[in-house]
Amino acid sequence: MLSAESVERIVVQALAEDLGGGDITSRLVVPAGLDVEAEIISRAEGRIAGLPIADATFKAVDREISFRPVVVEGDEVKPGDLVAEIRGKAREVFAAERVALNFLQHLSGIATLTARYVAEVAGYRAKIYDTRKTLPGLRQVEKYAVVVGGGVNHRFTLFDGVLIKDNHLKAAAGVGAAVLAAKRGGAAGLVEVEVENLEELGQAIDAGAGIILLDNMSPAELARAVEITAGRAILEASGGVSLETVKEIAKTGVDRISVGVITQGAQPLDLSLEVVKTVGSRQ
Repeated sequence: MLSAESVERIVVQALAEDLGGGDITSRLVVPAGLDVEAEIISRAEGRIAGLPIADATFKAVDREISFRPVVVEGDEVKPGDLVAEIRGKAREVFAAERVALNFLQHLSGIATLTARYVAEVAGYRAKIYDTRKTLPGLRQVEKYAVVVGGGVNHRFTLFDGVLIKDNHLKAAAGVGAAVLAAKRGGAAGLVEVEVENLEELGQAIDAGAGIILLDNMSPAELARAVEITAGRAILEASGGVSLETVKEIAKTGVDRISVGVITQGAQPLDLSLEVVKTVGSRQ
């Protein structure tokens, strides 16, 4: 899912943004021949994601930098835990430090929050899905972090599948007509349509929708929708989902719960890079 090409593109762009014409501070105060040994330490509890991207960041600055993870991608960490060890030329390590940490903190935050949602619905039918609410340019790695956290990826792009939303419906002639139009037009895969009430749910079922997105429905409405549908379509709950409400939503029997906040609102995991040893002359 996470291609080397997409990682390289994202890393190169991020380094270009941060380095510009070079790290003038390190060039002025850090001797060219100095090597460092450093550690990435967790300052909080969470799930680690993004180790390959952090490694690629250091390697993009200097292929000779050694990045050795001490934990495995997806491992849970607590404050004080060692995450990775780094060795290399001081100037190059410092040049890559912030970008590598930004990726690792951001993606670990997404994996951590996703894992919390997944834990809340454990034992129920529903799976936690992400959305397209991602930072521009970072969708590939953010959705990767969702999977590390135990979630499931929804469509990546507008081209991946048909999802008829409320604004589409305003431009079409209603739920049933929109679904039929998509199917007649040769839509590949299951046609998904958003509905806001049980009447629209019936229209979607009658038109043969494969997936029905139940938007901002109460738990009682969701449970009734499950009864009405009786397995004739995949049901996805969306809107108003939080850690406090997700279990009640899962109890209704829906198949999916899509949660935009796992990518849009995840707090970065607190990680720091600390030099533990210098090798070579400081003069």
